[in-house]
Amino acid sequence: MHLTQFEINPARRGAQKLLGSPQAMHAAVLAGFPSEDANHGRILWRVDSGPRHTYLYVSSPRCPDLTHLVEQAGWPTTSTWSTGDLASLLDSLAIGQHWGFRLAANPTRSTRVGDRERSQRVGCVTAQQQLDWFLSRTAKWGVKIPTTDGNPEVVVNGRGVRSFRRQEGRVTVATAIFEGRLEVVDPDLLRTAMVDGIGPAKAYGCGLLTLAHVDRH
Repeated sequence: MHLTQFEINPARRGAQKLLGSPQAMHAAVLAGFPSEDANHGRILWRVDSGPRHTYLYVSSPRCPDLTHLVEQAGWPTTSTWSTGDLASLLDSLAIGQHWGFRLAANPTRSTRVGDRERSQRVGCVTAQQQLDWFLSRTAKWGVKIPTTDGNPEVVVNGRGVRSFRRQEGRVTVATAIFEGRLEVVDPDLLRTAMVDGIGPAKAYGCGLLTLAHVDRH
């Protein structure tokens, strides 16, 4: 597995198109791999936007070739992209480790709409709903969230709703960024979550969980 970091130049017209359409960004990411890769392992991506830099992160079984993205939305004269070995990190996961984490996700819940007999999946739109969604699923991902003064060490940022057209109609995706600290409980479950992605809307920039070293309190 590999994790690639690509710096986007938001001022470029091509970048604005990609940042404005998760569907277009998804197609651009997949264009960096041979077509057969779509059937041989999950390709996940996430855009992290900050005051100074905007980065695209891609998790994939194979190293990508993002030359087309450099030409369309990057910084051709200063940088291209960098790819690191994610497999070594996955192999090093062990019970009791503490990591900083970041996850872009599409929290959803099942509810009945109108007189329908079957429930329908809808987006969690409030911060509390999104936090509850996250905390209720950490055990499935092989982690637990430490607490400080009884409060879980996770914050919900970057909340928003993206709506865009597809051929079959309009798609609406409620998204949130979860950041904080986790403790590894089951390394195998955590590896699966990181490789396969978390939650729905993976094609639209959701589901990629990344880890970073953090000082243990």
